[in-house]
Amino acid sequence: MLDLGKYAVAVYASWAIALGLVVLLVLITLRQSAKAKLDLDAAEARKAARHG
Repeated sequence: MLDLGKYAVAVYASWAIALGLVVLLVLITLRQSAKAKLDLDAAEARKAARHG
């Protein structure tokens, strides 16, 4: 461990917040990707139904 002195709490808290935000962004991106795939599949199914 690094010796951060009186700044240790602030540094570790900043790292934890940054890591939490990255994880949150990844989860949001994966969720949006899954929704977009479902929407695209539905649109393709509607198109296929119209053109037989």
